[in-house]
Amino acid sequence: MNSEKEPFQQKNYIQKSFFYRFSQFVGFLLGARFFVAILLTFALYVSTFFLFNQDETFRKFVFDFKVHGIIFCTVLTILAGGIINQFYDFEKDHIVKPFRTRIQSFIKQKYFLYAYLFLSILSLGVAWTISHRVFVFFVVYQFFMWFYSHKLSRILILNNLTFVSLTLYPFFGMMVYYETFSKKVLLMAIFLFLILLCIDIVKDTLTKSVDKAFGYITIPNYFKNKNTKIIIVSLLMITMGVSMKLILRTGISGFMAYYFAGGLFVFILCIYLLLNDSRRSKFITLNILRFWVFVGIIAMLLNGLEGKL
Repeated sequence: MNSEKEPFQQKNYIQKSFFYRFSQFVGFLLGARFFVAILLTFALYVSTFFLFNQDETFRKFVFDFKVHGIIFCTVLTILAGGIINQFYDFEKDHIVKPFRTRIQSFIKQKYFLYAYLFLSILSLGVAWTISHRVFVFFVVYQFFMWFYSHKLSRILILNNLTFVSLTLYPFFGMMVYYETFSKKVLLMAIFLFLILLCIDIVKDTLTKSVDKAFGYITIPNYFKNKNTKIIIVSLLMITMGVSMKLILRTGISGFMAYYFAGGLFVFILCIYLLLNDSRRSKFITLNILRFWVFVGIIAMLLNGLEGKL
């Protein structure tokens, strides 16, 4: 009788072991914000080739290992930044992101720290082989990633500005690397900065009470709901103004022109939803703005392919 149970028990043990290992793997990916890193990598490649590096041929770009090395270091730094951020926000995430925290609980926090150190050191090691300037660039990037998670994420206004700046920091590095300075690129950078800032503030409105309980001083829990709404609507209206300037003054054309024109209607819809002042409306607004950023990456890709063909 026992001999009949043994294969079943062994099979059950294998299934539990597989589930545990798989949960550990998924937990690590979520903790490192792996999927965000993939999106940013895609955005970096698209913007680098089609915006910052318009004169270089595709063949030359493919074999430009220095650029690939910089983007690789960026990905490692973003993964490390995601890990250290979830380490400091672990208690808050128990309430805000219970499903993700439950999956991450399969891995001890010390292993996340080991992964953070490994990814950071590997990134700096690769950066050092590229050049001393690139090494310094990533030392600064990693320091502010850590400092944001440790201190700045709890400070009013600085938390939003630092988060958005760190998101755009790799793109700024590529712009400096290729010395691509123009009115169009500047306005596009301002547009992206504003829309990411709106996303971050709207996100904070959804976690207002939790942020306050854990000592995060955000715009929604410092100002009244009415003032927060005025700030977000004002930022969206400024973003609309930047969009109109890009269309009328920079000679932008193709899919990007359609993107910025369509953005005017998207932002009007977001303003309408925010005036409704319900949690559901804020959640919908947040996802519309996030989706519109992704649409912008696709529009840049299509616009670039159209120009290259």
